[in-house]
Amino acid sequence: MTLFQKTPLFIPGHFLQPSSLILSLLALAFALRIREFVVPTVKQLLRRPIRIVKLFLVINLMLLLNLHIVGEVKLAVRHCLLANHGVRVEDLQRVLSHPQALAQCENTLTKLGLSREATDDTALAAKYVAFNKLKDTGAVASSSAAKIYGLNILAEDVQDDCDNVTRFLMLAREPIIPGVEKPFKTSIVFSLEEGPGVLFKALAVFALRQINLTKIESRPLRNQPLRASDDSNNGSKYFDYLFYVDFEASMAEERAQNALRHLKEFATFLRVLGSYPVDTTML
Repeated sequence: MTLFQKTPLFIPGHFLQPSSLILSLLALAFALRIREFVVPTVKQLLRRPIRIVKLFLVINLMLLLNLHIVGEVKLAVRHCLLANHGVRVEDLQRVLSHPQALAQCENTLTKLGLSREATDDTALAAKYVAFNKLKDTGAVASSSAAKIYGLNILAEDVQDDCDNVTRFLMLAREPIIPGVEKPFKTSIVFSLEEGPGVLFKALAVFALRQINLTKIESRPLRNQPLRASDDSNNGSKYFDYLFYVDFEASMAEERAQNALRHLKEFATFLRVLGSYPVDTTML
């Protein structure tokens, strides 16, 4: 079993909406005083707005609750077309699943000529098809959901791209002590004053020290909406942004410490979300 599957809050076969899953996990974790729990952050090949909303939902909650990233797990997305026993593909007229799962299987479902209907999560789609003994409706869900609800797998790997991956972050109340004995990744968030070349200057602190960036995302700051530029010549207006960056280095390394010390000189806000071992199982 993977680290993710060993986690007490792992729900086999479920692919919940980010808001309901993450809020429920955090509420349950705090109620049960669970020290560590896992939340999904990114579907690598989803439409970008969906990915950004999910990622920053996690970040907002981490900042609010003072949580730390202590690990990551990457799992391949493998969807199956499920139906009740005795139902053939040609009998199907529609398919149920989570909107993201339907989007990931768009080409396959179009070729089969199936109409789509969204549900709250993939496992609930499978449960609905099974409990109602539907003969004209299938579900896109995992093979685990097929076993749980007694459905037949009509087709495996119906996702359009076999390289689609979900990244899960392990969050904890306390950070781990970073090391250098294995590859580490560090995640940070920071904000900057608006101005020419400021973001270039921020990213240069990593390039100067040969630190590779693996992800950078941004969103406007909620408490600092659209504002006018100080430059009266063009009258431009700007958003202040919160930036999220993953980089390949441990906070135990002097170069990472120096990079963040340099960034702190001109960042208006900076927090290390976590420095943790890289998941190399899918490399």
